[in-house]
Amino acid sequence: MFASLTGRVQGVGFRYSAYREGQRLGLSGWVRNTGAGGVEAFFQGREEKVESFLAWLRIGPPGARVDNLDYRRVKPQEDAGPFTVSY
Repeated sequence: MFASLTGRVQGVGFRYSAYREGQRLGLSGWVRNTGAGGVEAFFQGREEKVESFLAWLRIGPPGARVDNLDYRRVKPQEDAGPFTVSY
């Protein structure tokens, strides 16, 4: 799954919180800031865990405000590794 978020998602600990949530759910992939002030993430795992992460992304951590969440299914990557913060 690939997701793109806009709103107050930078400067509020969104990436670190998403990293912890992705790790907790046992997902593979990454989360990173975009140059346009948003956040994007690639993640994969068991379907129910992916759905749980999407639900978390809709809200984010305290202090965040997600105005828009776009997501789409993408081909899984065999070498995705554990969930990380990408810079």
